[in-house]
Formats: sequence, C-alpha cells, structure tokens
Amino acid sequence: MKQTVTAGVMVPHPPIILPNIGRGEEKKIQDIADACQHAADAIVASQPDTILIVSPHAPSYFDYIQISDGPSGRGSMAQFRDPMDTFEIPYDRELIRETARICEEAGIPAGTLGQQDGSLDHGTMVPLYFLEEALKRAPGSTKQPQFVRIGIGGPNSRMHYRVGQAFAQAAQTLGKTIAIVGSGDLSHCQKEDSGYGFKPEGPAYDAMIMDIMGQADFLKLLEIPEETAEAAMVCGQKPFALMAGVLDGLKPEARNLGHSAEFGVGYGVVTYTDLQADAGRAFLDQAEDAARQNYEAKVAREDPYVKAARAVINQFVLDGTVPQLDPVSDEAAGVFVSVHKDGQLRGCIGTTEPATKNVTTEIMQNAVSAVSRDPRFPAVQPWELEDLDINVDVLMPAEVIDSPDQLDVKKYGVIVSKGGKRGLLLPDLEGVDTVEKQLEIAKQKAGLSPQETGCTLQRFEVVRHK
Repeated sequence: MKQTVTAGVMVPHPPIILPNIGRGEEKKIQDIADACQHAADAIVASQPDTILIVSPHAPSYFDYIQISDGPSGRGSMAQFRDPMDTFEIPYDRELIRETARICEEAGIPAGTLGQQDGSLDHGTMVPLYFLEEALKRAPGSTKQPQFVRIGIGGPNSRMHYRVGQAFAQAAQTLGKTIAIVGSGDLSHCQKEDSGYGFKPEGPAYDAMIMDIMGQADFLKLLEIPEETAEAAMVCGQKPFALMAGVLDGLKPEARNLGHSAEFGVGYGVVTYTDLQADAGRAFLDQAEDAARQNYEAKVAREDPYVKAARAVINQFVLDGTVPQLDPVSDEAAGVFVSVHKDGQLRGCIGTTEPATKNVTTEIMQNAVSAVSRDPRFPAVQPWELEDLDINVDVLMPAEVIDSPDQLDVKKYGVIVSKGGKRGLLLPDLEGVDTVEKQLEIAKQKAGLSPQETGCTLQRFEVVRHK
C-alpha cells in the first residue's frame, strides 16, 4: 500500500536568510541555510503530489484555523526590500476542500472561511525559496507538486494536531501523497541587543524543543503548556503541532540538522523521513487523556463558588441553557466572574452592587455574561472549556476615600468616577503593581484621561474564590 505521507520538516523562516535580503549577513547563519536546503531537498526527493506549508504568519483567527483557498497563492519579499524574489504556487483545491469537509463534520474549527486574497506571507515564502531551489536541481522526472498553505489560530496545539490528522485522512481518501513543512521560528528573546531583548525562558525553550523535535517525541510537544511558548515568545509551536498531526501513527527517521540564535531568534531545522507505520505513535488520545486528568484535578481543587460558575459556563457554552444551582450563599453582594485561558484574560463581567437576590444568582448571571457578552472577546467556544481558569470575586461594600494614599493594590479594588463616568478595577491583578497604575487603568475604563483630576475615589475589598 502506498504511503500517504512522504516526509516532514521543521524549518525557520528568517527573511535575512535570503541573499537578496541578507546582503552578506545571511552568511552568519550559513549552517542554518544549508540545513534548510537539505530539508527542502528531502521534501522534493520524497516526490509528494502536494506539499503542505504551515505558517504562523498566514491569516490567523482567534477561534479558527484557516486553510488558504483559491487557484493559487502569490507574493514577493518586497516588504523586506527584495522585489526580486517572487513566488507563485498552485493550490491543491481538491485536497483543501476534502480536508475542510472532514474538519466540519468532526467539529474541528478549521477550513476555508475568512478573507482569501491569494497573497503569501514570509513564513510561507522563505521555505518556498529553498523548495524552488530543490526543484530546480531535481532530476527531470521529478513531479511538480501542488501546494496548500495553512495558518494557525487561537485553538490549542491538540486542535492543530487534529487538523494535521484531517489532512492525512483527506490525502488517503483521495489517493494522494503529501509532505509537510512546519514553518516556525523558536524563541525571539535570546539576546539583549536583539529586537525583543533577553529572557531566560528563551534559551530554555529552544533547548527543550530541539530535544523534543530531534527525538520526534510529539507527545511531549503536545504537553508543552501554551503559557511556556508564549513566555518564550515562540511562533513555531502550533505549526509544529499541526505537522506532527500529519505524521500521526508514523515512525520517522528524525535528524536534527542544526540550531542557531545568532540574531537573537531561535532557528531550528529537523527532518522526518523514511516514515513507517507505527500504531504506538498515535499521540492525540494520550495527550487528550493527560489534559483531561489535569482538568479534573483543577476542578477538584475549586471551591463551591467557582464550581458554580464553571457549571453555568460549561452548560451555557455547550447548549445555551443555564443549570439550576444549589445556593452557595444567600447573601446579596456584587460579584465579578473572571475567565482566563493560557494565562490571558478571556472574559470578565461583574456587578459592583447586587443586581439579583443573592450571590448564587449573581454568579449565574455574570458567568454567562463573562463568556458571551464581554465586548473585548468573541464568545467562548466548546473546545476551550477545559482550558479555562475561573475566579469569582465577591465584593464588599465600597467606601469613599480622600486620597490615593488610602489605596493598596493588593488589598483594595478602586472605583473612579466623575461626571457620570465610572471605572472599576479589581485588586491584586497581575501587572498592576502600583497605585498609579491602578488609577490609570481605572480612569481609562471610565473613559477618562489618566491625568484627569477631581475624581471621586472609592475603595473596596473582595473575597476571591479560586
């Protein structure tokens, strides 16, 4: 039986690696350029019908993974002062549409929806540069492949892995062979004098990911927390996860061809060839089981107030209804429900004074609003539920104060009001370390200038439930 997937590679996409852009600077990472060319040669030598390229700089959506559609994609490196390097690739629309169909039927948030203008990004074009060089040097009998360009989105790495599986399934259904290019740079914070500065998380991430990818340990790849990749300022995590999904159930010969952080950004190259079927390398179920266990452990630690909010959120997001809850408190008070995902705020709605008969009904009302009516975010989707962290803050009555000196950002929240405008900020928030910062944010939320004077200040305490 013909092997559906012929090869995979993990490559970086620094524009400076192209001679017309680097103008000599590319020689500082010549070893990475050579590795990228070797990786491209491996893809072309495997003679796939279609080459998939996953780029973090293709169109990206908070709640969707877009597959580019249309007859072709085209672009140039002119934005990097290089109008000479231009690219045009034919898209495999049959494979695109079959994959989109599979995703839709499986409830995977991926497909061809969204803006489609046919333009290519540098995360796609840099690998294309090396692929075109490989095709030029290949024997005359080498087939000219079609292409698919895939972006990344807000869904987690496991969902990107599922999209990769869908591509492999679609190719098998259509009798096509495919190869996959995971285009992504590693940490962007590895030198003080680089554009992003230095963070210790940067080199640590690169050492970890090169070890994981060099061993083709895709289960460990899926277990890397999103916060870890974000702290290290990485753009390749999800492209690599989607690539791993294409290689699901296959044992590759993995070769680590090199790593560099010469310019303060991590560039790594790994190839996956000589693919053999191996049922033991179906990693998604294992990763989902581990994630489920972490979720259940998290829920077990939550107090009754948070359990109530989570029960409401889960049922409302899944079917649009709200459960009847046993009372957690008969007192009346203002309540804020805050939802975070991967360490980032995902929604927060609350009341400064009681708007319903008790705290329980206040939680129910504000939990629904936090995941569906916060104007800063799209509504929470079912596939996000187990990734959510929830806080419930029960507010004590506010009191007017005479001076900012009576504030303490860890202990007190603040309400700033003037002329009918009003802004509130909860206490003990990450990144809010001074009273000045607390007041600045509260004024902005009220629609006031940070320098606004003559404001009425109130402070309040909260009981925070986690």
